Amino acid sequence: MSTEAQDQRDALGARLRGFRRNAGYASGRSFAAATGFHESKVSRIEHGRQKPSEVDLRIWCETTGQQEQLPDLIAALRHINELWLEWKRQLSDGATSRQQKAIPVYAKTKLFRIWHPTVIWGALQTADYAEDTFKQVVSFFDIPDDIEAARDKRLERQKYLYEGDRAFHVLLGEQALYSNFGGRNVMLGQLEWLLNVMRLPRLSVGFVPRDAPLGIWPGNSFSMFDEKLVLVETYSAELSVTKPSEIEMYVKAFGLLKRSAVYGDSAKELIRGAIRHYDRYR
Repeated sequence: MSTEAQDQRDALGARLRGFRRNAGYASGRSFAAATGFHESKVSRIEHGRQKPSEVDLRIWCETTGQQEQLPDLIAALRHINELWLEWKRQLSDGATSRQQKAIPVYAKTKLFRIWHPTVIWGALQTADYAEDTFKQVVSFFDIPDDIEAARDKRLERQKYLYEGDRAFHVLLGEQALYSNFGGRNVMLGQLEWLLNVMRLPRLSVGFVPRDAPLGIWPGNSFSMFDEKLVLVETYSAELSVTKPSEIEMYVKAFGLLKRSAVYGDSAKELIRGAIRHYDRYR
């Protein structure tokens, strides 16, 4: 769980603990007896180790005479839920809806900072490369097969590379040039496209060579949208970071990764090296 989500869960638990004490329930045991909760559940909720349900909040407020606080508590709980979204829930109707969800975020963003150690960033993908990544998504999460629609929606983001006064700072690990999606022909097409798209004036693409001295460990991929939102992807979930102090940590991490990156002709030579690698497999 993100530290922001945990901080808010802790704060919610402390608030509920205050309600209990103010209502005259000196111990979790006495409150558990009044509500029908298990005593350990009361303790876990109050100490941020368990997230209450909306029903739990309703019972808590009714028992402590704090019914007027219920709407605010439910809003806080729903915000915590949004901070950590399980992929299975996000992708329950297929991958297209998640791709659609990204479009308004891209439309509002002026400064993009992207880090991915192993995969080409979505807005720089070719159709064939994107299609193969979605094949893996559909298979891994066992979701409805909407590969072509999801691919097309992802490629729709590319229009923002050409529109407005946006700036894109993209950092990739050298491994991203070799992670094999779709086989030789797909990879060669993707690598050639990278060389072409790097000419865009609003786009800065750097690569962290595999033997580069590092100022920070590579970690998970993340995408920063201005300094308002950071999305971090794991195998099980997508984390939304909105707390300014946490966003500042990602700004710092991006800066440290950038120190290890190469740009311009050095970056293009890394791409050409990967092209030579795949070109051998005729």
